[in-house]
Amino acid sequence: MITPNEIATLAEHLDGAQRDCADVLSLAETIDFDIDDAYAIQSALLARRVQRGERAIGLKLGFTSRAKMAQMGVTDVIVGRLTDAMRIADGGPVELSRFIHPKIEPEVAYRLCRDIDIDEQLVDIESCVDAMAPALEIIDSRFRDFRFTYTDVVADNTSAAAFVIGPWQPLRAVPNSAVRLIAGDAEVIGSTAAILGDPIRALHALLDMCRRRRIPLRAGQVILAGAATAAIPLTPGVAECEITGLGTVAVTAKGV
Repeated sequence: MITPNEIATLAEHLDGAQRDCADVLSLAETIDFDIDDAYAIQSALLARRVQRGERAIGLKLGFTSRAKMAQMGVTDVIVGRLTDAMRIADGGPVELSRFIHPKIEPEVAYRLCRDIDIDEQLVDIESCVDAMAPALEIIDSRFRDFRFTYTDVVADNTSAAAFVIGPWQPLRAVPNSAVRLIAGDAEVIGSTAAILGDPIRALHALLDMCRRRRIPLRAGQVILAGAATAAIPLTPGVAECEITGLGTVAVTAKGV
């Protein structure tokens, strides 16, 4: 375990990297810290953003692909925080200058309709969701060359940078829906099954992590279930995702 002062210092370091759009070296190269420390750094990062006037409005899951779990040598998903400053309107613009080396990936989003008591063992999280939508997440690791450890990425708020939510729709089953993402000259095709075998499972994984990490779940929060394909570079122009049965969502990247 590291000290509270070290946690605050590392959070300030990562926060500065995000605000200055300047990458930094892996924290794990200079300090030994564990996953509990990593989530403490993440919480301190969120606190800094809230102090600047941002509102916490949701959560995102990472490592929901079995291949990514194997690559990182872990068996758990990871959780990051979303704020209102990260949200972009569907089809709206985003300046690339606000990122270091952005990538984009297709997601399924859910919306909570009621507060959840994370200590209530019999809660049915699916009944606490009133809508779902196609979504895009822009990830932007603050670490140089996207090189990081498991604890690094958790501390860095799971590379969260921005997100876009398409039209909200009633909750439905999309266990193996086709997914297509186009960004510039790049195109990837996949399936919602890449998200833990079925994106609805992400909700249950999230509840488990929130219990363990004491992260509150509140009505109105947006939940990003995890990437349905590999991420691709975000370049100038329109990036669009289509998910069969859910529809489309897009963002317009501007700048160089």
